[in-house]
Amino acid sequence: MTAVTPFAPRQPIADDPLDPGFGVYVHWPFCAAKCPYCDFNSHVRHQPVDQDRFVSAFLKEMETMRRLTGPRTVTSVFMGGGTPSLMRPSTVDAILSGIARQWHMPDGIEITMEANPSSVEAERFRGYRGAGVNRVSLGVQALNDRDLKFLGRLHDVEDALKAIGLAREIFPRMSFDLIYARPNQTVAEWDAELKQAVSYAVDHLSLYQLTIEEGTPFYGLHKAGKLIVPDGEQSAVLYEATQEITAREGMPAYEVSNHARPGAESRHNLTYWRYGDYVGIGPGAHGRLSTGGAKIATATERHPETWLSLVEENAHGMVDQAVLELSEQADELLLMGLRLTEGVDLARWQALSGHDPDPAREQFLIDHGFLERLGNSRLRCTPAGMLILDAVVADLAC
Repeated sequence: MTAVTPFAPRQPIADDPLDPGFGVYVHWPFCAAKCPYCDFNSHVRHQPVDQDRFVSAFLKEMETMRRLTGPRTVTSVFMGGGTPSLMRPSTVDAILSGIARQWHMPDGIEITMEANPSSVEAERFRGYRGAGVNRVSLGVQALNDRDLKFLGRLHDVEDALKAIGLAREIFPRMSFDLIYARPNQTVAEWDAELKQAVSYAVDHLSLYQLTIEEGTPFYGLHKAGKLIVPDGEQSAVLYEATQEITAREGMPAYEVSNHARPGAESRHNLTYWRYGDYVGIGPGAHGRLSTGGAKIATATERHPETWLSLVEENAHGMVDQAVLELSEQADELLLMGLRLTEGVDLARWQALSGHDPDPAREQFLIDHGFLERLGNSRLRCTPAGMLILDAVVADLAC
């Protein structure tokens, strides 16, 4: 296995990590096709979706969420899915206008929209930009047609490059996703593909290892021995190569799967990872809200049409609303914050947990090269620790 490249000092990321911000997430649950690896809350409909009816429901649920949050200043908006680029520009405009009516939405904040290359049209992209979207995240996933077909994508490389070109032309900021650790993928192949990706990217890349999720078609194939993915050691080699290449090309990791030029990190996702507050609107959306001296976790009904009926009847589609104990908040802060190269603010974690990290566990992880302290204020995973992130979090949270 190759040596792990140390993280370079990189603080602060984008802005003050002690001010996580307040984000609004809107989930558009519909896709043109379901990818065989995907376990997201996405649904295929063979009849046109009644976008006007869904917009009305989004706006109604926003009103309910506004009563929970009180007045807040929005620092970012993210429209995810599903495939939000299947929405009409007028639908996006109505959603963003609704957010601005419920909360203070300053000019120039990050407003991101996910898009698939197969659903990209120049006129539609310009319509989204006119509605206020200033950052697009493209689900490219691979830069060769063989693997795009394997991943069940509806676009080919030509479509992907066209979409990237349009995004660079129309939006101030652009990111795209790639999936690696694909069957039979070599480090040399990934090196070449990733260098190509960096040359196309504006300022941000999301690079995810292929995972086999229960309930997906890939899971059944994998269980039957018909789909072989790289083992743990080979996946680790590919991960390490990812860190080395992106750092060398000026887009180092700031989170376990996300890479950006300094200052171009995703403001919205930083709110999640820094354990800030965010509202979740739409089918299957989750939220974390500070209200009445407590922090609550919200979750809405996943099935789109059921969610729609609930909102029309009750003014929201929430099916779960739980007050989080301080110990639960501390665990979530650790789980999210250790994904970042900036690590976790120790004083904040101590205030929630009521105690310091267990000295013996912390020292064990430090001695084995998985954890490090940044002065007396922050705790973070090393590059080696990122490879076993779940185990590090579990050990510290005990």
